Amino acid sequence: MDIRTHIREIPDFPQPGILFRDITPLLANGAGYRQAIDELAAFARQLQAELIVGPEARGYVVGAPLAYALGVGFIPVRKRGKLPAKTVQVEYQLEYGTDVLEIHADAVRPGQRVVVADDLLATGGTIGATIELVRKLGGHVVGAAFLIELTHLRGRDKLKDIAIRTLVEY
Repeated sequence: MDIRTHIREIPDFPQPGILFRDITPLLANGAGYRQAIDELAAFARQLQAELIVGPEARGYVVGAPLAYALGVGFIPVRKRGKLPAKTVQVEYQLEYGTDVLEIHADAVRPGQRVVVADDLLATGGTIGATIELVRKLGGHVVGAAFLIELTHLRGRDKLKDIAIRTLVEY
């Protein structure tokens, strides 16, 4: 099955001039969603991932089933103030300003092999911040897994020395 056929293009969303790549049709298609997760799981299995980490919110729809397929844990990365226990945080750049992501301080053990997962690799800001959080806890980020990559935004350039797997490139 060609996963690309299950990604809807929505022009001028969320603002004029943007062509939004919508994964909800893929998520609604059981066979397509399973295929996408299975392909990413094969990648993470080769890297001997011990843990999957994903940023909210769409990183959860990729990361959680990926962790389940591998039989490893899933760690959510959230916006500031959303996690109940002690956290580690990192500030990162947005198109207009900054934001903060957090992870529980005890979420990753030093040396643990981690694959970070999200729906989309664009500029690399969110996933870069997620990687920084894992590294602050001593985790070893061995890979990054995505459904979609927008290659013209060059987010891959920010992910040095990390194996990357994307299913669809635009």
